[in-house]
Amino acid sequence: MPAWGLLPFQGGPMNSGLKRFIRQKRQWTEPLDPEDIQKGFRGWHGSKYLPHFDAPGVEQFITYRLGDSLPRECRGEWEAFLHLEDDLERQRKIQMYLDRGRGACHLRKPKVADLVQENLRHSDGRRYRLCAWVVMPNHVHALAEIWQTPMEKLLHSWKSYTAKQANTLLGQTGMFWAEDYFDRFIRDAAHFARVVRYIEHNPVKAGLVRSPEEWPWSSAYYRLHNRSQ
Repeated sequence: MPAWGLLPFQGGPMNSGLKRFIRQKRQWTEPLDPEDIQKGFRGWHGSKYLPHFDAPGVEQFITYRLGDSLPRECRGEWEAFLHLEDDLERQRKIQMYLDRGRGACHLRKPKVADLVQENLRHSDGRRYRLCAWVVMPNHVHALAEIWQTPMEKLLHSWKSYTAKQANTLLGQTGMFWAEDYFDRFIRDAAHFARVVRYIEHNPVKAGLVRSPEEWPWSSAYYRLHNRSQ
């Protein structure tokens, strides 16, 4: 197994701070309907290090990454971020680290990036509403309105298909995506606008292009070229 197969987010019990965080969130969150639970929605829950919230009708800022984007040999650079008590700070630090472009960055290859982008757009308007997205060299950001398919099922469908196809394109086997993901639900219109700007300006912030519309694997590029047709 390659070094990046030993994921920091994989398996194991939740830490005590995360358990406490989830208990507090559940206290003020309206319980899910039994029908939604039957569909697989879980409300507030957690993996080993990360909290998740999943409910129908929620707009979600989702980040998922390649399996080697937090390389084992660079563990000293990112491990401390996983243990930060503040969820927002933890997510911000890891996303800043992802922008440094560690790992093989397979999503930098146009055919692989095209594959991931088209996969995101494939079910837009049928299983969810895709509001904004960007495919970065080693991670993906998406802003989506969740409909009747739980977020975990969406992530599984996005990852499983693209992992198989990308490995074929790359002539390799084994893990492609990291197991876990980040999500943050949108609170209001101002938050929605900030997230769209963050997503579409990510390639600019990472020094890959000068303007969002120059990055071919993003909603900013798609919106500009769609209007010009």
